[in-house]
Amino acid sequence: MSIQKIDVKYTAVATAENGRDGRVASDDGKLDVVVNPPKEMGGSGAGTNPEQLFAAGYSACFQGALGVVARKENADISGSTVTAKVGIGQNEAGGFGLEVVITAAIPNVDAATAQSLVEKAHQVCPYSNATRGNIKVEVSAA
Repeated sequence: MSIQKIDVKYTAVATAENGRDGRVASDDGKLDVVVNPPKEMGGSGAGTNPEQLFAAGYSACFQGALGVVARKENADISGSTVTAKVGIGQNEAGGFGLEVVITAAIPNVDAATAQSLVEKAHQVCPYSNATRGNIKVEVSAA
């Protein structure tokens, strides 16, 4: 598989201190959060965690991709929401891995159209393209 070239329009920059139990901030100061492991992983759960940040980014990006697809197909996605559930756990190799479940609720279209839009958005979304073939990602319309 070859790496696809892209015409970069924007580059986000963030720096972490103390890994999963510290702080993450963007270079422009718009993001500055305390991160802590969740209680389920032995942490305090006091701050956010990388999986929540990934879920937030993926759901927002997927919603944007859904909008791109809907405009091309003249579909009404007003009032729609996208929820991303990001799971983390130990993988077979002894390290850790992620899995994602994306669910889109699209109230103004029928179920078949909603599912078609979601599947097409999954082909457009940069997060989906980055994770494809690397982690389990399920997408569905609610």
